[in-house]
Amino acid sequence: MRILTGNSNRPLAEAISAYLNLPLTKASMKRFSDMEIFVEVEENVRGEDVFVIQSTSYPANDNLMELLVALDALRRGSARRVTAVIPYYGYARQDRKSGPRTPISAKLVANLITTAGANRVLTLDLHAGQIQGFFDIPTDNLFAAPVFTNDILRKYDGQALTIVSPDVGGVVRARAIARRLDADLAIIDKRRERAGVSEVMNIIGDVKGRACVLVDDIVDSAGTLCNAAVALMDSGARSVSAYVTHGVLSGGAVARVSSSPLTELVTTDSIPATEAVRVAQNIRQLTIAPLLGEAMRRISDERSVSSLFDEPPARKFA
Repeated sequence: MRILTGNSNRPLAEAISAYLNLPLTKASMKRFSDMEIFVEVEENVRGEDVFVIQSTSYPANDNLMELLVALDALRRGSARRVTAVIPYYGYARQDRKSGPRTPISAKLVANLITTAGANRVLTLDLHAGQIQGFFDIPTDNLFAAPVFTNDILRKYDGQALTIVSPDVGGVVRARAIARRLDADLAIIDKRRERAGVSEVMNIIGDVKGRACVLVDDIVDSAGTLCNAAVALMDSGARSVSAYVTHGVLSGGAVARVSSSPLTELVTTDSIPATEAVRVAQNIRQLTIAPLLGEAMRRISDERSVSSLFDEPPARKFA
């Protein structure tokens, strides 16, 4: 088993390497003067089971191309099996035709990864579960739920808690966490007028006097989360926090979160924290290195990955 990392999220790769007690494979990833990407694997990988860790976050196109070139280098180096470990799968929000003459970019990226030489894919909290079907190779979609539930248990044990989905599309994700915690569930019905702008309409469920935890897969502009937090507080919630897997946090998102009613925004380190995120008082990251590392070990050993998500005994939140 070998681990290779690109430049998108080296701290996460090093944490996975430490968890598995396995050094990162030496590789040179350079850019020519015109920004063409060149990858050279500096160790023998013939016949090896190689995992390439690379999020396709900002700059998305550079990181995606770096992943593709690395996959091609490993395939031509005669690696036995190459697994693309993509903690954050970019272009996932373009998973259907949103209008006439528009692309399905999530499928295009899946085709590129497969053609470049990946034999399987390991990713985390895809924006839409059906993206797994865009790949013609085995694809494991992990969930951050165990990481989040452990942290929520530590912070809210014994409190009146409600898990909240910020939109109808995220109900399945929120319900899964609510079930693991044996907590109540609420849903926010919102209308999106255009991309990046949302308007909260109604709250379905009881939130009065309760600690509310919003759960989502991606926070980008943070408009949805902040509007949801305002609506929950206006409806009598005692406090509002948010747990989101992928902290894209583009543009003025960090400032928006800092000035919102959110007591805390918790994300994973699937995307490396910017300086603005690191200094923000109410934004915190949880590491997914043990989760990804254990999944990689099980794939290499040909053992079950789904058993990672066997539900623990439920805790009751009154």
